[in-house]
Amino acid sequence: MQASSTNERTLQLYLNYDVHSRARTRKRLIAGLKKRAFDLAVAGIVSVSVLIWLIPLLALLIRLTSPGPALFIQVRNGRNGRVFPCLKFRTMTYERGAQFRQATRNDARVTRIGRFLRRTNLDEMPQFLNVLAGHMSVVGPRPHPLPLDAKHWDTLPGYRERYVVRPGITGLAQARGARGETDEPYKMKIRVRYDHLYVRRQSTRLDAKICWWTIKAAVGGNKNAW
Repeated sequence: MQASSTNERTLQLYLNYDVHSRARTRKRLIAGLKKRAFDLAVAGIVSVSVLIWLIPLLALLIRLTSPGPALFIQVRNGRNGRVFPCLKFRTMTYERGAQFRQATRNDARVTRIGRFLRRTNLDEMPQFLNVLAGHMSVVGPRPHPLPLDAKHWDTLPGYRERYVVRPGITGLAQARGARGETDEPYKMKIRVRYDHLYVRRQSTRLDAKICWWTIKAAVGGNKNAW
């Protein structure tokens, strides 16, 4: 009788765990579908109403003011470390085969129009095409250049966990001013903390708030965008 009772309790615990596990899986699936729907809706509207004229216009201005391609395409890590070609408007002087070096305040490599594009976040606008392609989300932890990832991947606790979700055009860290050069370790630690907070609390409502904060910061001019 005791063995039978124990087996029944074990079976009940297993069934309860299975029910809760399936409920959590269903909840994650629904949340993922809602986020992807939000991404496609926002990226689709921006692409049709803004990018269709903004890309040719800015591409022309960039080409007229400095030699080199209008777009800067850099390989970056995406969700679960899968690399993808990240699109940006070129904001620096063009140098074939140049080594990675973070932009600094009053960086001589940044062009006149590039400084405006970086301050207003307009240099990131082509990444809405990355969103449509499934490489990125509108909101999420920012994808960093590969050399920066390599520097922190195994040394900064929690760094690699930023990539359990799709990287974003903007993120909670950037909307709260944690952007620009990470010349001191504490600056990257602050970004990682913001990113973990976002991953834990992500929702369509939070994404909408971060988009609004980003627009406000862009209109006012981001003080840490060099």
